[in-house]
Amino acid sequence: MKVDVLLGLQWGDEGKGKVVDVLTPRYDVVARFQGGPNAGHTLEFEGKKYVLRSIPSGIFQQGQTNIIGNGVVLDPVLFREEAEALEKSGVDLRKNLKISKKAHLILPTHRLLDAANERAKGSAKIGTTGKGIGPTYTDKISRNGLRVGDIFNDFEAKYTKARDLHVARLKQMGENPDFAELEAKWLDSLEYLRKFDIIDSEYEINNYLNDNKSVLCEGAQGTMLDVDFGSYPFVTSSNTVCAGACSGLGVAPNRIGEVFGIFKAYCTRVGSGPFPTELFDETGKKIRDIGHEYGAVTGRERRCGWIDLVALKYAIMLNGVTQLIMMKSDVLDSFDEIKACVAYEIDGKITDRFPFDVEDVEIKPVYKTLPGWKTDMTAIKSEDEFPAAFVDYIKFLENELKTPITIVSVGPDRAQTIVRK
Repeated sequence: MKVDVLLGLQWGDEGKGKVVDVLTPRYDVVARFQGGPNAGHTLEFEGKKYVLRSIPSGIFQQGQTNIIGNGVVLDPVLFREEAEALEKSGVDLRKNLKISKKAHLILPTHRLLDAANERAKGSAKIGTTGKGIGPTYTDKISRNGLRVGDIFNDFEAKYTKARDLHVARLKQMGENPDFAELEAKWLDSLEYLRKFDIIDSEYEINNYLNDNKSVLCEGAQGTMLDVDFGSYPFVTSSNTVCAGACSGLGVAPNRIGEVFGIFKAYCTRVGSGPFPTELFDETGKKIRDIGHEYGAVTGRERRCGWIDLVALKYAIMLNGVTQLIMMKSDVLDSFDEIKACVAYEIDGKITDRFPFDVEDVEIKPVYKTLPGWKTDMTAIKSEDEFPAAFVDYIKFLENELKTPITIVSVGPDRAQTIVRK
């Protein structure tokens, strides 16, 4: 048995949570492989809306095992808040959720470091959510991190050492940290975390595969935020690409099966950083308003623009995408025409490659214009009902991207999902 991987192909916020929820009935296990609580996966069904930050999006289906993998960084306080809210709604977390011993912990001082680092950058700030994600991954790479498994082994000494290092660094930056209340809440949340099934996730997942159990790997953020291949330095702190599933779960490359790549019918970005197809006019505002483009965790206004096929082709190549899933098609229902960026013009030259340095070069998108479908698609139940212009849009994208679009979303609810034949 192989694992299937589901990940975002743009700058995050593509709608991964909804699709994981829709696909979960096909799988025995759903495992989150990277990222932290800066990523909010939104799910809507039966008239209710849920935002998941650390817990895999398969948690609402019945009977599947959900795993928080070693590549994830976990904040015990935010995890507890999220978990208790789910338990109140009737989700049996203790039975269906497991957490890797090797997942790194976000400390209270990581949050303070995150904010201090962002202030120090001034106008060059990244646009971090301030959740302590970057400093936690920094400690992981510099071999100073604390892991979930450490809470069972000489934890107080390990925590004190890490905390004091952070406090010294903050003072060097001119900060005067006061986090006693935050620390007390954090330590109390650790006791809540202890009650969960803390596992050697790499063994567990491979045992599931050896027992012919099906596994879906859930990514966070998007390919264009990958720390190696994204629009550096305006990126997240982990590998959001398919390879991140291998290192974030302990799965060998030859055990990767289908790779589902999710993208919006347009494009959005939150925070700072380059965005070649960003729209600053009424069209961009219209997309934002219709699409309710505000961060699920932060509430921040998302920047909006037309779909970028240069970046999408790049993301498909990096991830080895086998199936594409197009989200929020309905947001463009009322547009007279739809534009798609098919190339970049840089220094007078046309290219279809995503450049090394996107920030310091002037990119002029080259657009192809297609007719809009001018149809409300939110009630559509089958691809046979798609308007002709929308069918043409799908064909155009499949031809450009050389990858089949197998699922189309026409609204936020679980039921508004069309699986193509």
